[in-house]
Amino acid sequence: MPSSPESDTQATPATEQAQPDSGELAAELERIEDRYKRALADLDNYRKRAAREMETRVAAAQEAIIGDWLDVVDSLERAMQMEVNGTCREGLSAVLEQMNSVLAREGVHRIGAPGERFDPERHAAIAVQDSAAAPDQTILAVERSGFALGDRVIRPAQVVVARPPQSAG
Repeated sequence: MPSSPESDTQATPATEQAQPDSGELAAELERIEDRYKRALADLDNYRKRAAREMETRVAAAQEAIIGDWLDVVDSLERAMQMEVNGTCREGLSAVLEQMNSVLAREGVHRIGAPGERFDPERHAAIAVQDSAAAPDQTILAVERSGFALGDRVIRPAQVVVARPPQSAG
């Protein structure tokens, strides 16, 4: 049975409506490309943020472990002060030297030495002492060594700081 002319005209508009024109396609493509670029940027930002968070966690864990080592180093140094000429001093000295080399391999170094200028970010003043021989704000003595990992202070040095003598007048 042949189709009637009316059914042919009805089919044509339905076909035209099903296919959008090139302007609509271009707008849809642009919208999809924009979403794709935003998704890529979000993914890149996520990767960078995750890497920064991982670095922060690793650094915090490393500082915690080093902090524990520093307590042992302090104990060995106190034991050596008590054992001035004793038989154990040589062994304690060897262990302390080994621990210091492990810390050095990890990038840890001591901070605070007599004669340095006092820096409140790297030193903790536990006493102030009058001194005519040393310039003002100079470290006279280190009571407990400080340590830094690279530029980050893990533990500030506890120091005695010089000040000019007070006049008695």
